[in-house]
Amino acid sequence: MNIFLRELKANLKSLLIWSAIIILLIFMAGAKYSAFAGDPELLNMLDSMPPALLDALSMSAFNLTTISGFYGVMFIYFALMAAIAAAIWGSDSISKEERDKTVEFSLVLPVTRSRVVTAKALAALVNCVVFVLITWVMSLVAVRSYNPDQAFYNFLALEMEAMFAIELVFLAIGLLLGCSMKQYKLSGSAAIAIILTTYFMSIMAVMNENLDFLKYFTPFKYFDAGELLRTGKMDGMYLLISAAIVVACVAAAYWFYNKRDLYI
Repeated sequence: MNIFLRELKANLKSLLIWSAIIILLIFMAGAKYSAFAGDPELLNMLDSMPPALLDALSMSAFNLTTISGFYGVMFIYFALMAAIAAAIWGSDSISKEERDKTVEFSLVLPVTRSRVVTAKALAALVNCVVFVLITWVMSLVAVRSYNPDQAFYNFLALEMEAMFAIELVFLAIGLLLGCSMKQYKLSGSAAIAIILTTYFMSIMAVMNENLDFLKYFTPFKYFDAGELLRTGKMDGMYLLISAAIVVACVAAAYWFYNKRDLYI
């Protein structure tokens, strides 16, 4: 419990920074939506953009004059921020002890390495939950003046569930990198590189039909906002793939951390 509380306190500043960023993005999005809602003619400018680019940005799947459509387009930005934050929390929870030369503190405690990983992973998980809740609540605040209908509230709830699922995947990947990489300074960079790679894979899968198979390798396509709006639910197969990734990464993280040497 002491490690868990210590980790929550250590992560508080990071959580506040990421929360401030997402809140700013939400209200900027709300201000931008007011322009489309007030002047639908602005949509004509999209006609000059290449169809492939519109597909890549998910803009062709939504009506930007509706709040649900606009939030569908914004979802990828929320998901990217959530993925990066979760991956950093996961990788830093372990690697920062070696980076900051405080790993001795953990080693002298009468607890196993597995318990240390569990406490730190749970603290990072709490951060992810709080981040999603903040995004959800502030989104409700930002759109209240547009009198959204029940369909929007249902869609927003589904988006937040998908956002949390994406967080879990990249939290697990970040945790694995933090526990396994001997060059602990590179774990955070490696996690972000994986996120950006999978994001661009999701774009390529949309822009080129021959690369459609890439959608199975990127969590950003597991929870595509267009499909969420169209079907009203998350795909069960992709949920199983996500769960398998999380379980495999977490299990591997425990195994590597219990085996490898720590740098004091």
